This record gives sequence, structure tokens and C-alpha cells, in this order.
Amino acid sequence: MAHSLIILAIYLITPVIIIFLFRKYGWVRSVGTVILAYAVGIIMALAGVIPPMEYTDPETLEVSKTLMGKIQTWVMNITVPLAIPLMLFSSDFRLWTKSLPKTILALVGGVISIIVAVVAGFFLFRNSGIEDINNVAAMMTAIYTGGTLNFFALGSALQVDPNTITLTYTFEMLVTFPLILFIVGGGYKVFRKILPFKDESTDININMDIEDDVFENYKGMFSRKTFPKMMIGLLISIVMLIIGAGLSLAITGKLNELIIILTITTLAIAASFSKYVRTLPKTFELGMFFILIFSVVVASQFDIYSVNTSALSMLWFILFIMLTSVVLHLILSRIFKVSGDLFTVAHIGLLCSPPFIPPIVAAMGNRKVLISGIVIGLIGYAIGTYLGVAISYFFNLL
Repeated sequence: MAHSLIILAIYLITPVIIIFLFRKYGWVRSVGTVILAYAVGIIMALAGVIPPMEYTDPETLEVSKTLMGKIQTWVMNITVPLAIPLMLFSSDFRLWTKSLPKTILALVGGVISIIVAVVAGFFLFRNSGIEDINNVAAMMTAIYTGGTLNFFALGSALQVDPNTITLTYTFEMLVTFPLILFIVGGGYKVFRKILPFKDESTDININMDIEDDVFENYKGMFSRKTFPKMMIGLLISIVMLIIGAGLSLAITGKLNELIIILTITTLAIAASFSKYVRTLPKTFELGMFFILIFSVVVASQFDIYSVNTSALSMLWFILFIMLTSVVLHLILSRIFKVSGDLFTVAHIGLLCSPPFIPPIVAAMGNRKVLISGIVIGLIGYAIGTYLGVAISYFFNLL
């Protein structure tokens, strides 16, 4: 009992420490909060902090494991549904209608390339021994169109094994991080040569405060002016979770996570069109806090012994999806005459979500594509879960 409560305390305190370090040190901002949370969870797993699967004294340790498992399940089932609305509230989806045609073409080309890459990869690797490849492919669709938020939401909704979630996300980071380093290190110049088209005026005349850490600016979260309004956002998120749970009970007679996730996503997008909800302060950051808790919990369930030959097949599967999607998107962008810089922010916006756009734009020195990249990333937030669910059902039908 005491051991489980200590681990629960670590789950809750770790995000607070990460956020403190994020505000204080530049290298933490470069690495990213989610990656750090995952690292802490994996270290906990490798250090043996979490009770192992087998016990020599079932009368004591088995009880502890059962309680720990229940705690982990409850934490995961609560944090993601609360995070989704909070992270979507501040998204101004009216930007969709203000995007220029080239931005829409870049978005459509990116989504098509990702879906084609996932489907092709599924048929190529489905006999390679990858466990639960249907849902792995679905989660890859979700993360490569909507980022980490959709990845975790879909993994939770489809009730994917936590170890599979951890392996998939770990390999996805190993594959995607070098691409980001390549682009920031000057790789965007290669895309400019492949797509030597002139940037149209992609500046959108919208009053939007753009900072390097605009998506994770934790300063002032607990001030007297901000905290009460932020709690209103949390209350609205809780109400949406209750509605989703109620709808699930009415339709299936039980709590179906897929119905709950899709319901709260839809409600959150609708609520974001309200200026009052959209301007509630720090809701994105509060949502990230819940995602960080979830990340530590999931990663702490990592099992090093699961990294075998079949797991390495998953690495090749993910690498295939990433490289194929980039090549296909380049081809479509060439056809649509999308500029190299617009292609870059579009693909990163989909693969990595909006928080990665400002650093990429700063590296390229082309602020004109900033809003376009953010818009594409926000749309990815909205559609990622739906696309992942569609892909999952499609593969299950096969």
C-alpha cells in the first residue's frame, strides 16, 4: 500500500519538476517535456521501482501489484480525457477558413502521404511479427497527423497494451528526432532546392501572440488572475468527460473509451469556437500537465525484455512510414507547386504538432510560413484521432 502511494506521488510530482526545469533551462526546452517524462518513466521501470510481473510472495507483493495496476489504469483513463479538451480549447479553428489555397494543398498532400505510407507499411510488415500491428498502424496515423496528444488518446481508446504504446512511441522518437535535427541543421535548404517555388503571402492578418514557447508557456499559471479562470477550463473539461461517459453508458451499457474520446474531442472543438472558452488562460499548459503524468505512467510500465526481434521489426515499420510519407509529400508538393518552406512546416506540423513550428521557422528565417504551419498542426490535432480510428477499423476488417 505504502509503496503504491509513493509511486503515485512520483507520478504526480514528476511533471511539476519537469515544468520547473522547462522554465529554468534552455536545454530542457530543446529536449521537450514529453520526452523527459518518458525518460523518467523508463528509468523507473529499468530501476525496478515498479513491481515486476512475477512474485515470490503472492500473499503480499501480488496485492501490491494489483493495487499498483489499478492506480496506473485509473491515472491513464482520467488524464488523457481531461487533457484533450484543455489542449483544444485555445485552438482558433477559424484559421482554417483564413488559410490560403497553398496551405490547404500542403495539408491535404501531407495527410494523404501519411495515410498511404501507413497502409503500404501495414501490408509490407503485417507478417513480420509485430504484435498488434493493426493498432500500431492506427497510432502511427494518429501521431503523424496530430502529434502526441492523438497518439495517447487513441492508444487509450483502443486499449492498446501499455508496453506496445511505450515501444511505439520510443521508436517513433528515435526515427523522428533525427529528421528534426536534419531540418534545424540546414536540411530545409534541400527541400528548397527540390521545391524552388515562390512563397505566396502566407501571412494571415490575425492578432496572435507568437513566442518560441507559445504552446508551453507555464509562467503565471498559479497567479491570482490566471488560476481561477484556468480552473473554469478544467471544470468544463470534466463536464465533457461526464457527458462522454454518459453517452457511452447510454449506447453500450458500459464505459467505452473510444466513444468517450471521440465525444470529448468533438465537444472540445465545438467549444473552441466560443471566444470565452478559447481565451481561458493556460488551458493548453494544464492539458500538457496531464499528458506528462500519463507519459510517466505509461513509460514506467516499459518491459526491457519485450525488445526482441519482433520489436525491432516495429522500428523498421515506423522508419518506413516516416521516410515514405516525406517522399510522397515531396512529390505531391512538387505537383501542387508548394514551396520548400511551406512543405517543411506542413510536414513537421503534422508529424510533431504545433509546438515544433516556431523553432523550425526560426531556423529557416522565414516567419511568413509560421501561421500556416500552426494552422496545419491545429487541424492535425482535430483530425488525428478520427483518422486513427478509421485506420484501425479498416485494418480490423481485413
